[in-house]
Amino acid sequence: MEKHIYFRSSQSVLDSVDYQLRTSQPPEVKETYRRLCSQGYSDQDARKLIATAVANESFMIQVHHDQFDRARFVAMLRNLPRIPCA
Repeated sequence: MEKHIYFRSSQSVLDSVDYQLRTSQPPEVKETYRRLCSQGYSDQDARKLIATAVANESFMIQVHHDQFDRARFVAMLRNLPRIPCA
């Protein structure tokens, strides 16, 4: 059961990334995608890396009851492909 829940959560995050790429909102997502692809990352890998930033921000909102912090989100996007440890 946990794998199924995890998969749906992962798919939701990837769907969010796809939506952000289509709408260019926020524009830093598309900028990050283009940068990662120009560095040799595949479409899928670039989207998965961006998904880590989306998931991190969602975690901060849901678990820590923070408000969306655009500066924190953009900083994480700019640091990709480096993903900070907890």
